[in-house]
Amino acid sequence: MKKNVVAVAGAMLILGGSLAGYADAGQAAEPKAKVLRMNMHSNPPTVDPGIAEDSTSGTISRAIFEGLTRLGKDGKVHVAAAESYTVSADGKTYTFKIRPAKWSNGDPVTAYDFEYAWKRALSPKTASNYAYQLYYLKGAEAYNKGTGTASDVGVKAVDAKTLVVELTNPTPFFTELTAFYTYYPVNKKVVEADKEWASNPKTIVGNGPFQIETWKPKHQLVLTKNQNYWDKQNVKLDKIDFSMIDDGYIELEMFRNGDLDWAGAPLSEVPMDFELSWKSPALFHTQAIAGTYFYRFNTEQAPFHNAKIRKAFAYALDRQALVETMLANHLPATGFVPPSMAVASGGYFTDNHTEEAKKLLQEGMKEAGIAKLPPITVSYNTSMGHKAIAEEIRDQWKKKLGVDVKLENKEWKVYIEDVHQGKYQIARAGWLADFNDPINFLEMFKDKNGGNNDTGWEHPKYKELLNQSALEQDPEKRKAILAKAEQILMDEMPIMPIYYYAQSWLQSEKVDGAILDGLGMIDFKYVDIKP
Repeated sequence: MKKNVVAVAGAMLILGGSLAGYADAGQAAEPKAKVLRMNMHSNPPTVDPGIAEDSTSGTISRAIFEGLTRLGKDGKVHVAAAESYTVSADGKTYTFKIRPAKWSNGDPVTAYDFEYAWKRALSPKTASNYAYQLYYLKGAEAYNKGTGTASDVGVKAVDAKTLVVELTNPTPFFTELTAFYTYYPVNKKVVEADKEWASNPKTIVGNGPFQIETWKPKHQLVLTKNQNYWDKQNVKLDKIDFSMIDDGYIELEMFRNGDLDWAGAPLSEVPMDFELSWKSPALFHTQAIAGTYFYRFNTEQAPFHNAKIRKAFAYALDRQALVETMLANHLPATGFVPPSMAVASGGYFTDNHTEEAKKLLQEGMKEAGIAKLPPITVSYNTSMGHKAIAEEIRDQWKKKLGVDVKLENKEWKVYIEDVHQGKYQIARAGWLADFNDPINFLEMFKDKNGGNNDTGWEHPKYKELLNQSALEQDPEKRKAILAKAEQILMDEMPIMPIYYYAQSWLQSEKVDGAILDGLGMIDFKYVDIKP
């Protein structure tokens, strides 16, 4: 999801105009519009919060919608679309009071919008890959898997202003979940009137700080301030103008020329060689975040149906060398859960364990009855950073294991669809935490057909441990249970951890109030442009 000087004059034409208008001669000039100019490397596949699943779609959804809660400038959870809530003594029932607010089209925001949206995301017909984020609700998993009904799901609008939520188990981080986009409301009237509502700015209706004014896929996306937003007095920006350029060097040149106010994370990449040499701390920012860059193995295709072969490829990689030469401020990963929420001290395997890798490869090939490895392909979505990392990994595997690896890049929307359909052998991936708990990483691989698993792997003991963790109220005991689960994940190696993320970006000194939280997400609500 992350990371990237060539001047290309034509690229500058991609930017939308951002000059404020002025009054007629002789009259006082109107205040200059406050416009934030950014770049995103890929077109958002969707802005429908019920089916969004990637960081770009999530960022735009977060700007134009709002959940019951929202992370504030202090990094803590605050009420948002809800003006208050109460929790039952057993921690399993939440009652939210919906504040007076309007959708961007003027309709009132009600508790019914939330009940409709959550059940819509869970409906098997919607096929949301993030539906499992709602499984904390009573009856949600059964409904999503076709063994229960919508009426069994633990969310009910008692009236227009009261939403009652019943959970299967106490979930201490539930109000953090309600700030996540899968939990956002949608306007039922709008959604049911047009199945393509989320692709046309004229039919995209939100309840957040901004609304979409212009969307030209692969070219430009413009957000403007939502004048119907309940807290509009605290929204400083008039407009956010996103260009869509997938070349980090062009983006960097645009920033240097003053055509962008922001370059790099979280929606694009600072070029790696630039990141290693930049010397202006006033403009260059970096921070560690709760995220892991990794490769998926397709465990339903030879040769990666064999765990020893998967581990051989993982053990042969020298992550430390990769980080030192290409990835400033990142950390090599020998586990999946990032350090900020780690459940075990240290990693689960030895980095650059070449001899063990060679041994495992021979044993795995013998077990699988393979005399010679078939052609191996690593797939990644188009990005200079992903390409450079894949090339280095390819070269290491050739040198250490004698394996020939082909690289294949695809445009983001095509890439993610192919991964979901299992059309790959090894595929690049990145996971940024949606909420601050290790279960958010580990639950991804609980079910073979889970929305974001995509490896074809599942393990009965792993599932059992995750289920146990949901019932354990003692934090240390729960942590130990999750550590056992992560050990199984690393022993089986359906995924190969590579490094833990740090975000890097360039930010104009005019930009103030931007929130990039520890989960790697940006919120534009409080951003201001200083004179």
